Amino acid sequence: MATTAAAMAATSVVVLDRGNNTTCTINLHGATVVSWRVNNQEQLFVSKLASFDGKKAIRGGIPFVFPQFGAWSFGPQHGFARITRWHLERPPDRLHNGDVEAIFSLMDNDFTRSIWNYQFRITYRLILREKELHFHIGVYNPSKELSFTFNMLLHTYLKVPDVRRCQITGLQGCHFIDKTRENALYQEGREVVTVNEWTDRIYQHTPQEHVITNVVSGRKMRLHKYNFPDTVIWNPWIDRSREMSDFGDDEFPNMLCVEAGNVTSPVILLPGTAYEASQILQQFKCPYTIDPSSWKKNYLTNFLKND
Repeated sequence: MATTAAAMAATSVVVLDRGNNTTCTINLHGATVVSWRVNNQEQLFVSKLASFDGKKAIRGGIPFVFPQFGAWSFGPQHGFARITRWHLERPPDRLHNGDVEAIFSLMDNDFTRSIWNYQFRITYRLILREKELHFHIGVYNPSKELSFTFNMLLHTYLKVPDVRRCQITGLQGCHFIDKTRENALYQEGREVVTVNEWTDRIYQHTPQEHVITNVVSGRKMRLHKYNFPDTVIWNPWIDRSREMSDFGDDEFPNMLCVEAGNVTSPVILLPGTAYEASQILQQFKCPYTIDPSSWKKNYLTNFLKND
């Protein structure tokens, strides 16, 4: 039994290895990125109590939220994508410049249609660069008659030495829904946002770039997003940590969720059309700017329609 379990676990994980101890590990359960190491330094938080039973969502890394954000009257919280086994569409492949990519996909099946009776196809392309992790997502509606609406979000858990020392840029002036205060709407006045208490906020119409300071080894993390108009900031703090069976009571100081998504206004996808969104995570020490033109391309249209 142990051998069988080990074999099943091995086939559930896909590793992108760029060399120089820079890797990305994806669990096919939810296509959840469970590790991203840059020069052998882990960038993502995964709870020591996270479940890997192939049923429950993995607590940490980067779960894929679709087609619902939050509580859902039709099915599980945050939808079914993060608790469904994905297909490895294209195994890890080294590109001409040394980067490594892999492509994952999810289509409607008996399970998804029992909850949400629509045809869909998601393509999820990950590219591991020297100090960057790129995410390219396409959602395609193959139906000839039915439209559908959906939320989508990358639930990124960053590993940090002390969340109270982190600062998040790019939120000043944005309105946000504060879920810790009965979903009241506020406007952010701070130039940089800090977290010193239970925080659960949906910032609306946010800019394409955020910088998070004091992540691993005191470095910075740049989050650059395209077609993700919302940014969620979350930390459960002490009391909420105790309420989660798959999260350690003492772990909240070492994680910060900064989540790019489409949450407040669901996407309406017409028959035969596709929706694309992208994110780049970049670890850096010195000032550096991402050129969006290098990645804001239509990577997925042909592949999406090549069923």
